[in-house]
Amino acid sequence: MEKRKMEKLRIETSLLGFGCMRFPKRADGEIDEEQAQKMLDRALEAGVNYIDTAYSYHDGKSEPFVGRALKKHDRSSYYLATKLPVWLVNSVEDAERIFAEQLERLQTDYIDFYLLHAMNKGMWDKMLKLGVVDFCQRLKDEGKIRYLGFSFHDSYEVFEEMIGARDWDFCQIQLNYMDAEEQAGMKGYLLTEQKQIPLVIMEPVKGGSLAKFSDDITDRLRAADPDASTASFALRWVGSLPNVKVILSGMSDMEQLEDNLKTFAQFRPLTDVERGTIDEVVSVLRGRVQNGCTIKIGCTGCRYCMPCPAGVNIPGCFSAWNTYHMYRNYNVVSWEWEKELGEKAQAKNCVKCGKCETHCPQHLKIREDLARAQADLDAKEMIL
Repeated sequence: MEKRKMEKLRIETSLLGFGCMRFPKRADGEIDEEQAQKMLDRALEAGVNYIDTAYSYHDGKSEPFVGRALKKHDRSSYYLATKLPVWLVNSVEDAERIFAEQLERLQTDYIDFYLLHAMNKGMWDKMLKLGVVDFCQRLKDEGKIRYLGFSFHDSYEVFEEMIGARDWDFCQIQLNYMDAEEQAGMKGYLLTEQKQIPLVIMEPVKGGSLAKFSDDITDRLRAADPDASTASFALRWVGSLPNVKVILSGMSDMEQLEDNLKTFAQFRPLTDVERGTIDEVVSVLRGRVQNGCTIKIGCTGCRYCMPCPAGVNIPGCFSAWNTYHMYRNYNVVSWEWEKELGEKAQAKNCVKCGKCETHCPQHLKIREDLARAQADLDAKEMIL
C-alpha cells in the first residue's frame, strides 16, 4: 500500500483513504453492515489506515456504524477522520454537544483528523464570530482531537483567505482532472504545497463520473494501459501530485475496493503519454456539454441538497441525466430513471422552493437543471 509522509505532522498515512459516505446499501436503503464490515476489514488488512466519515453521512448512520465496525481493530492501527456539521452549529454549546455525540457514536475518546465540514465564506465568518474555531483549538489542546482542518467548497479567493487565517494542520479540497479550475482547484493545491499544509482530496473520481464512459472514451484510456481500470486514471492523476497525502474514495462494493487496492498497492505516477491521453479525454468530454448538463453540472452526489420537501431525488435525477449524456444512450439509464427513481422522485415534481440551492456546495442552479433533466430524459432522443 502506497504511503505518504505528512512531514508537518510527522506521521505517515495511506494514500488511499476509505470514504464512508457511500457504503453498500440494502434494499430498504439502510447500510448493508455485513458487506460494509467486510470492506473495512479488507481495506485495513491491505494497509489502508485513513478512515473518513462525517456526522451527516448516510443520514447520520455512518458514524455509529463506523464506530461498531472499527471496534475490533487496534485503535492505533488507523487514523479516524470526522467532521463538524457547521450548518447545525449556532453556538459553541452546539459544537460541544455535537462533538460529544460524535465521540459516543464512534466509540472513541479522541478523533485523529477533525474538520470543519463543507466550509464556504458564510460559514467561515460565522464560525469565527461564534468562537467555534477557537473551541476546536481547545479540543486539540486537550488531546480530544489530534489534527484540525477543514473541508472546502467555495472559490479560490475564499480558500486563500482561510488558509492564511491560521496554522492549519491539514485541509481537504475537491480535485480531479475535470475540476482543476473549480473551487480551490489547482491554484489551491499549489498554495498548500507552498505553505506545506498536508492535503486530503475528495471527489477524485467526481462522484463516479470519471469511472464509466462511452466506448470511445474507454478505448482511449485502454490504449494507454490495457490492464488499468477507468477509475484508476483519475486516482493516479490526483496521486501524482506530491502534496496529496490522502485520496478519499467512497466505495460501494468489494469490486471497487479491490480495484482501488490494486491501484495503490504499487502506485505509479502518470507518464507523460498517460497525461496526454487524459488531456484528450477532458477535451472530448467538455465538447459533449449540452444545456449545462453532464460534466459541467458538477453534481457529485454529496446529498447535501436532500431531503427535498417535494420528494425529488435530486442527486438521482442528475446522476441519470449525466449518465444519459455521457453514454449517449437512454437504454443505459432507463431502469434507473423509470424504476429506481420512478414518477414520485423525478425532477418534474420540483416545486421550485429553492431550499436545495442554499445547501449545494457546488452552487448549482438546481431548479433550472432539474427542468432540463426532465425534458431531456422525457425526449429519449439518444437510444442505441
